[in-house]
Amino acid sequence: MYEPIRTKSVHSTMAGTTTDFPHRSREEELDIQLAGHLSALLAVTDELRSLTPTEDLDAAAERLAEQVTRLRGGGTPVRAVASGAGDVAALHERAHALAGRALVVAASRADTAVAILAAERMDAHALSSVG
Repeated sequence: MYEPIRTKSVHSTMAGTTTDFPHRSREEELDIQLAGHLSALLAVTDELRSLTPTEDLDAAAERLAEQVTRLRGGGTPVRAVASGAGDVAALHERAHALAGRALVVAASRADTAVAILAAERMDAHALSSVG
């Protein structure tokens, strides 16, 4: 009824470990995930900066870029080219959600600097989307 599996599984089914596929530690996976959330938050921040430039957003973008660079081992983050068009309230909501995701990963990773930055960004975007 089912077609048999023709390829070898990428998951080890034996007690021993295989070396035919890359392994990453939990810490490395969390770094990758956290860098991704922060990069997305940086892109939204850059978009907001083009629509409503403020010193707070400029400072936040620099801090986010520094953290992404650190998490990626020195790789400079790609910066978004802002379109200059968009719904500011929707962008603040998106940024708030991304900062929340980053906060959760930073907390599980015990990265205090990123957790503080993410919490600050959540507060800033929560206030901006309301008022």
